[in-house]
Amino acid sequence: MKKELCTFFLFCLSTLSMAQTPTRLDSIKIIPIDTVYWKRSAQVGINLNQGSFSSNWKGGGVNSVALGAFFNAKSDYMQRRFNWTSEVQLQYGIVKNEGQGSRKNVDRIFLDTKVGYRLSPVWLAFGNINFLSQFAPGYRYETLTGGGERSLLISNFFAPAFLTESMGLEYKPAPYFNLQFGLGTIRQTFVLDDSIEFGEPTRYGVPPGKTVRNEFAFQLIANYDRNIAENLNLKARYLLFANYATLNAIDHRLDVSLTAKVNRFVNVNLTGIFLYDKDQDDAIQYSQGLAIGFLYAF
Repeated sequence: MKKELCTFFLFCLSTLSMAQTPTRLDSIKIIPIDTVYWKRSAQVGINLNQGSFSSNWKGGGVNSVALGAFFNAKSDYMQRRFNWTSEVQLQYGIVKNEGQGSRKNVDRIFLDTKVGYRLSPVWLAFGNINFLSQFAPGYRYETLTGGGERSLLISNFFAPAFLTESMGLEYKPAPYFNLQFGLGTIRQTFVLDDSIEFGEPTRYGVPPGKTVRNEFAFQLIANYDRNIAENLNLKARYLLFANYATLNAIDHRLDVSLTAKVNRFVNVNLTGIFLYDKDQDDAIQYSQGLAIGFLYAF
């Protein structure tokens, strides 16, 4: 009996000792679960150019000032094999030369959204929709025989506008570069302002009396966006659009921008656009701009 009581007593002491031993929660390793699927960024800013000359400046020149505003935003959603990328680019600017009225020098509305499904480490299947147009009327200025000048309306909001839907395969070997092969691409060209016909008789390929033109095509897009040096970013977008019905008239467009960041709020931006579209002109079109910008990123 004494032996049994002794055994029971030792068992109770052992249990009580274990109950009073605190659990070390800090020794438990907690593995966080990554639930941040979204990445978002946005920039808003103002660009400024200015030039002035004295009345006796022998090199020649015209006093001028240019002012522009822009808003850029991008969002990326990624979860396992699925990703969704959307982008907005809005730009508008005017230039005022001495002796002339104000004229716009940049005008752009660009909206793009793309859904992708990863097939392998470097290949994706994608569906894409993008929209391109402008905010305000655009004019071509002609000098008259008597020395005067006239302006001809050649573009406006939704005149033209381009809406493109594309499906195909994407090759993305690096985060800063990708190729999109739009094997099935449909593009609608809109001209909703008939008054541009006098200044732009081609109507951007839209037949007279119509407001929209549909095209079925192959589309190739190459994107490059990389910091090539400290505080220096190079961004390029090349577009090839080949209408299956008119393969002898392929459209090409190249947008390039080189941005040098001076500090958190100031940068210098060099941009260039090269465009070949026979529906607009038989020659290559280009535009170029250099500006100092004040921006706020969030």
